[in-house]
Amino acid sequence: MLKTGRKMRLAATAVTRTMAIAMALACATAPAVAQETGAIGYVMKVSGEATVVNDGKAVPAEVGTPLLQGSTLRTGPAGSMGVTLKDNTVMSFGPNSELRVAEFLFAPARNELKLTASITRGTMNFISGVIAKLKPEAVQVQTPTGTIGVRGTHFLVKVDG
Repeated sequence: MLKTGRKMRLAATAVTRTMAIAMALACATAPAVAQETGAIGYVMKVSGEATVVNDGKAVPAEVGTPLLQGSTLRTGPAGSMGVTLKDNTVMSFGPNSELRVAEFLFAPARNELKLTASITRGTMNFISGVIAKLKPEAVQVQTPTGTIGVRGTHFLVKVDG
């Protein structure tokens, strides 16, 4: 009986140690995984027809819809949408607008900051967030005819289709 009890305690100790190691490894890698695969922002306001395309799948935009790196935001003829990114960048879109968030990197502690977006049609009101304040050269908005380097904090864009 003592041998069985001792074996069970040793087995329980080994399982506990294995679980502790696994949890430590999971915690160590979680921030990197969250940064790569997590939401970079959210839809904050929607009116009329608007969609968010993530990984090739279009979903109707609703307050709280997550945005991912690579998301495409679209509004219909009477639609509008407002989004906020994790660095507090705010973008508002008018009717018939389309924007793709090509790159978003927000890790200020490691000086990893970047926001690249391209608007192909419509209107956008842009209010810069932390990335533009800490590293202005890391924010670019591309249009069909040029690239806007964000040096200020607020601008408007209109791209005719």
